[in-house]
Amino acid sequence: MVRYPGRQRSHSSRGRPIINFSGETVPATTNRKINSITSNLKPNFLVIMSDEHGAQFSSTYGHPIIETPNMDRLADQGVTFDANYCNSPLCIPSRASFMTGQYVSTNQIWDNTKPIPVDRLTWPYLLRSEGYDTALSGKMHLVGPDALHGFEEQLARDPHIEEPLEHFRWSNGIPQATEDWHAVTEADSGISPMIEADDAMEEAAVKYLSDPARHDKPFAMCVGFIAPHFPFIVPEAYFSKYYPDNVSIPNLPEGHIDELPPSARRLRQMFGLDGDWTDDEIARARAAYFGLCTYLDDKIGHLMDTLEEQGLAENTVIVHTSDHGDMLGGHGLWRKMSFYEQSANVPLQISWPGNFKQGLRIGEAVSNVDAVATILDLAGVKLEKWNLDGQSLIQALHGDTSGLIDVAICEHFAHGTDRPMGMVRSGKWKLCYGHGNPVEIELYDLESDPHEFTNLSEAAEHTHIKDQLVKILLEQWGDPDKLAAKIMQDQEDREIVRNVTGTGVIF
Repeated sequence: MVRYPGRQRSHSSRGRPIINFSGETVPATTNRKINSITSNLKPNFLVIMSDEHGAQFSSTYGHPIIETPNMDRLADQGVTFDANYCNSPLCIPSRASFMTGQYVSTNQIWDNTKPIPVDRLTWPYLLRSEGYDTALSGKMHLVGPDALHGFEEQLARDPHIEEPLEHFRWSNGIPQATEDWHAVTEADSGISPMIEADDAMEEAAVKYLSDPARHDKPFAMCVGFIAPHFPFIVPEAYFSKYYPDNVSIPNLPEGHIDELPPSARRLRQMFGLDGDWTDDEIARARAAYFGLCTYLDDKIGHLMDTLEEQGLAENTVIVHTSDHGDMLGGHGLWRKMSFYEQSANVPLQISWPGNFKQGLRIGEAVSNVDAVATILDLAGVKLEKWNLDGQSLIQALHGDTSGLIDVAICEHFAHGTDRPMGMVRSGKWKLCYGHGNPVEIELYDLESDPHEFTNLSEAAEHTHIKDQLVKILLEQWGDPDKLAAKIMQDQEDREIVRNVTGTGVIF
């Protein structure tokens, strides 16, 4: 059942009608009173955001090989959301959504060369207004003149903002890659600059948590690890844990690559993803990624241990998520920028010992903007005053899911596509929509087809479901033709700035 949010901001579902797939409208339920918070003090926040970690690549979310015991530990002591989605399957738009609590179509940070305006309100600014110390250790990919956007200090560097990114325009069409994607054949054991950066982020975060000042004032620290983002290089102990005898490779139905939807074919064209790699090369790349997941998990465990050692665990909310996933060869794709589960479904775990349910799994669809609304709600921010697209999850964290809207929206307006792309997940259904001529639609039943091999968009018996999900997306977008025109004009405007300044990117 879809609880249809319309154009209102979803900080609360009180009084909102519920439209079900039979076409009937029934009265809205009234949210039950949220359980009172047991501490009189404002909670601290430790936000852990990894990079390119699909939820399914963890023991916590059911992977039969990858070991993530500290994610399992978080699941035991808190709440894990099984159907959580990033709001864009690309670094900067996804992280801008997380910083602002808004969908990409709301905040208009379309792509990897679009900076957040310096005066844009973010959750670190709002927490500071509530008396919090805020700090960033590592990556949030905040390009442009402001590298903090409300954080008071940067504890460890973000190497990805030091890498200029190319500016793409839809008017140029989809580029044709001239070679196969290099990361697959470069996979190996070792130490990369990204590993060195993550180690420095961990060290800085532990030092911050170990400072006695953490007991004097509430704090909110975000730790942005790069793992398991490529390059697929990981210290030898993690690599040999999986390669060569403990790794799987994708098993695709015969003929599946030839039947991929246009969105996937565009990605294969642009990034050289139709390479003729050997099974061993694919296994090495996947084993390195598996190792990076366990390497990341060890860092999560070290931060959790530090909270306990410093006497901070009981009054610290841990929020663990990622900006997007990685296809890792699924559907013939690598990297992200896709709405398949490997790319769009990311972890969301929220823990506050003694306050939230322990060991609870929630299956309703949510997304990272909901995590932002929850952080702000827990910190005492009045959500109705701010233009948020997320719903607070506090009621669900106490075990009552009756108020959850059960809708997640993910959007892609950057390179790798030539049109506005949107995804809506609700219940067991996922819709992928590309606005153009012709319109591109995919519809998947994730209960009967969890690997998304069967597109049901042309099945007559599912027309009403498809129409309802398209309606949800277009209510968010407004006029999709105007949205496409706005994005393309912005791309052209920034191209002029790029040419005039002589830079390869808009920083």
